[in-house]
Amino acid sequence: MFVEKCPVGQHELVEKEVEKLLRGGAHTAVVKVHVEVCQHCGERLYSKETMKRFEDIRVKLERQETAEFKLVGRAFQVV
Repeated sequence: MFVEKCPVGQHELVEKEVEKLLRGGAHTAVVKVHVEVCQHCGERLYSKETMKRFEDIRVKLERQETAEFKLVGRAFQVV
């Protein structure tokens, strides 16, 4: 990774697999990615490639281009 210590508190980073919720239009996707996470504060540090992937997914969600995504359920909003 490009950073050795957390930029928030200068603590150690560890690589972890995490889930990120992405929203685009009326759709939401859950993406599992490997990131550097601060052991102290939980700050996540994403690579440029991962951020680009997130943006590509958001665009597809907004355009409803979801054929390559796996449908795992439905969500409801309580009003």
